[in-house]
Amino acid sequence: MQITAEFTEKAARHWTKERETKVTGGKDWLIKPSEGAAVLRAIGLLNSDASMPADAVRKFSQINHMLTLLRPVLEDLISRHEQIRVVDACCGTSYLTILLAWLLRKRWNKKACIVGIDSNARVIATSQERATALDLAEMVRFKAENVGDRPWDDIFTELFPDEAAGRPHLVLSLHACDTATDHAMAFAVNAKADAMAFAPCCHAELARKWKAVGDSKAEHPFNPIFQTPNIRRETAAHVTDTMRMLLLRSRGYEVTATEFVPSAHTVKNRLLLCQRRGQFLKSASAEFTGLKSALSGEGILLEELLT
Repeated sequence: MQITAEFTEKAARHWTKERETKVTGGKDWLIKPSEGAAVLRAIGLLNSDASMPADAVRKFSQINHMLTLLRPVLEDLISRHEQIRVVDACCGTSYLTILLAWLLRKRWNKKACIVGIDSNARVIATSQERATALDLAEMVRFKAENVGDRPWDDIFTELFPDEAAGRPHLVLSLHACDTATDHAMAFAVNAKADAMAFAPCCHAELARKWKAVGDSKAEHPFNPIFQTPNIRRETAAHVTDTMRMLLLRSRGYEVTATEFVPSAHTVKNRLLLCQRRGQFLKSASAEFTGLKSALSGEGILLEELLT
């Protein structure tokens, strides 16, 4: 999609203060239609007349809530590094990848090497086209493959052969389905990323294991949960993310869990924000073992990937 000067001028006229306040709620968001019309058009959140369709407002809000939570991490990295290395693992349609590239260049005037990885070759091709249309192709590049198939150094050297390899400063994964989040987490830990942010989605692995326990008729204090489908799914989602937090903490990361989008917008609204503080934390490993033992001894894929 070619972003023309005519569209930019049209957007400047369209986005009056009143119209912008209506979609932002008056919040001081990093991405505003009056300033970022070109990038919002490129990712499909603005119409050709520069207006924002009603069904795009929710996505616009979600992205800005996410960026607000990431802002302290981003600003800290910007202050400490001449060039920022970012990975969007399981990037999908790459909204966040493209927006981060735009912010780093347009708002913070910062050099960056940004990598988007996803197994879907079609969306990867579309993402690269968007980056090119916004003149961001030299700083954001994409690769169609499964996250975790190759180490970070190999991918970075292939995509940025003229840049010095180094660990990623930030790894993101937004709504990677089920165990894809575990692969993204293991990829980030193995690359020794400085900071990580994950918004998990579709927690099915542990719920499947608990169903098998409940169906086995073996006595267990949690059988009422294991044998009740909707409660089993919801409980397994919370426990899965708790186990992920403990495993990441055991690898030296400080981890916080927060709601990054109001539940009125989506139930898939948990953000795990992680910053590397050391190498290992034995107490977190012990807590994980105790939790796993209490819940029938069933664990999650991330434990195996980090072994």
